[in-house]
Amino acid sequence: MIPVFAFAGMLTLAVPIAAALALSAVLLIVLRGDMILFASLPQQFIAGIESYGLLALPLFILLGEAMNAGGSGRRLIALAGLLVGPVRGGLAYVSLIANVMLAAILGSTVAQLTVMSRMAVPQMVRAGYPRADAVALTAAGAMLAPVIPPSMLFILYGVIAQVPIGDLFVAGLVPGALMGLAFFGVIYWRARRVPWPGGAAGNAASGEVEAAYLGNNERARVLREALPALLIPLFVVVSILCGFATPTEAGGLAALLALGLGLFVYREITLSDLPGLFIRAALGAAVVLFLVACAQLLAWVLAYAGIPAQLGSWLSASTESPLVFLLLLNLLLLGVGMVMDPIPALLLTVPVLLPLGTGQYGLDPVHLGLVICMNLSLGLLTPPVGAGLFAAASLSGEPAGRIAARLIPFLAAAFAVLIAVSIWPLLTI
Repeated sequence: MIPVFAFAGMLTLAVPIAAALALSAVLLIVLRGDMILFASLPQQFIAGIESYGLLALPLFILLGEAMNAGGSGRRLIALAGLLVGPVRGGLAYVSLIANVMLAAILGSTVAQLTVMSRMAVPQMVRAGYPRADAVALTAAGAMLAPVIPPSMLFILYGVIAQVPIGDLFVAGLVPGALMGLAFFGVIYWRARRVPWPGGAAGNAASGEVEAAYLGNNERARVLREALPALLIPLFVVVSILCGFATPTEAGGLAALLALGLGLFVYREITLSDLPGLFIRAALGAAVVLFLVACAQLLAWVLAYAGIPAQLGSWLSASTESPLVFLLLLNLLLLGVGMVMDPIPALLLTVPVLLPLGTGQYGLDPVHLGLVICMNLSLGLLTPPVGAGLFAAASLSGEPAGRIAARLIPFLAAAFAVLIAVSIWPLLTI
């Protein structure tokens, strides 16, 4: 238990989570006095990221950077404005629809939150939305990123569990759609209680023209400009579902497509912009992969110490019902997600939960993966650690507590969908 308390203490002291993971692994080895384990640390650190599936992560990060710099994301928001029209809370619906579109491109909550905070929040504030409401709506929409394919969590789970990533992507379509519909319901309810302005932005260039007042020529122009951007999520999903490309190949080809659109169609990227774009993507990928390596290191040490087996024994002794096991698992993972980022949480819990769930309870590994990934995505926006929550607060200047209070209805809706997916595995087929 000492490494657990040490890890929690380091998080409290704001030690970077990757460093806390690695130092906890070293501390456990020192306490056991096993120099063989200590000598194997460098090898295990490198082995933690030696996976073809992980190559998809930097490619999708590059795709997100290309979408942001090339103007495709802004045009998707404009298209969403045309779809919504002049309804009360129209920009809230636009923000959510744009998040759904970007979720099929970025696959990362924090990356999606960063993009949408730059594009949607200022526009909503100018239209008359309270800043805290605008930030909360954007943060809630970003919860869709780990559920709607492609998802970084799905990719990591597929690598760890040796489950086809394409199967996970297909399984996430219905839960992602259900979560999106639940969020639409929350927006509808909220718009009836709060005097949000009506209308939805529809100008691709500035985002300031009301879609309701655009002429037919302007509507046609917005649609024409957005169609190339729509090819990106369509290409990713279709190429994977039809077996034309693996998720890694689809991510690389989609990144090339996004760069091509930015360079030659929208002309918002120049050749001189490419080095900076690649550097930002490389830095983002390096942070994620270093975190993965450190988490895999701690998971390896914990497995050697037999701690996962002890936790598995406790869970298996609690119930014989697969449904009760999943409900207990949801409560456990909610607690884990509140204090740990999803990626290290996934890397630490899957080696324990997967053999227990599939072996003793006969659960389908794809269904179990959906439940785990959806659950951990909620932790991105819950205190005290919630990376997405504090990223939203940092980007907007709003207090995290104020944003969290406005996120409660969205978190409740997402949890309801999670319970439904836990009870009815057919929703993941």
